[in-house]
Amino acid sequence: LLPSNVGKRKAQIAAIRRSFGDLVLNVDSDTEIDSDVVSKLVRKMQDPAVGAAMGQLKASNRNDSWLTRLIDMEYWLACNEERAAQTRFGAVMCCCGPCAMYRRSALLLLLEQYETQFFRGKPSDFGEDRHLTILMLKAGFRTEYVPDAIAATVVPDTLLPYLRQQLRWARSTYRDTLLGLHLLPGLDRYLTLDVVGQNLGPLLLAISSIAALAQLALTGTVPWWTGLTIVAMTMIRCSVAALRAG
Repeated sequence: LLPSNVGKRKAQIAAIRRSFGDLVLNVDSDTEIDSDVVSKLVRKMQDPAVGAAMGQLKASNRNDSWLTRLIDMEYWLACNEERAAQTRFGAVMCCCGPCAMYRRSALLLLLEQYETQFFRGKPSDFGEDRHLTILMLKAGFRTEYVPDAIAATVVPDTLLPYLRQQLRWARSTYRDTLLGLHLLPGLDRYLTLDVVGQNLGPLLLAISSIAALAQLALTGTVPWWTGLTIVAMTMIRCSVAALRAG
């Protein structure tokens, strides 16, 4: 316990420096883990080349609202499509904060870099999990996803907190993607495609939406093809998640 609230990153660092085991498990305060999560993550960490491993995230308050059900689907996609594909090539690009295990010897090598990260001239106070994962990859370790290590975390149940959370995560994604670009040539080519798609996808969606609104305003014609393409791609992807996630 620290004398005051100094933020998640400094609390993590204080805990890691006081720790003594070979492995460190990070669990967020709003997260509950299944009874076998530790043993399943430890099994993955027995390989000395693995620096970090994350479990599968679910929304513990899934049934609270339409938004929490959608976020639960979003988590399923992020874990079982994105992270599952990345782990196939040995480099999960973000071991999510709610449930991730780290090799302590690797953490100790990286703590100074982790503690002294700045963003726009100020100590960084967001995106801890993504930045720590990038540091692990830079140090030459693999990062893995363990789908049967289940952790349930509380997700926002109203729109404004959700949008604030997404903005914070987006800032972290773009910032740490830039920091990690030089890693990509040393990783499987699939990961380059994945990172480019993740970063360009939202940008292309925004440009398409703005262009469609401009067409409607300037010509009075409805941009049917733009709308149908966006809806079709969304429905195909979300249908997979809805069916698989129940």
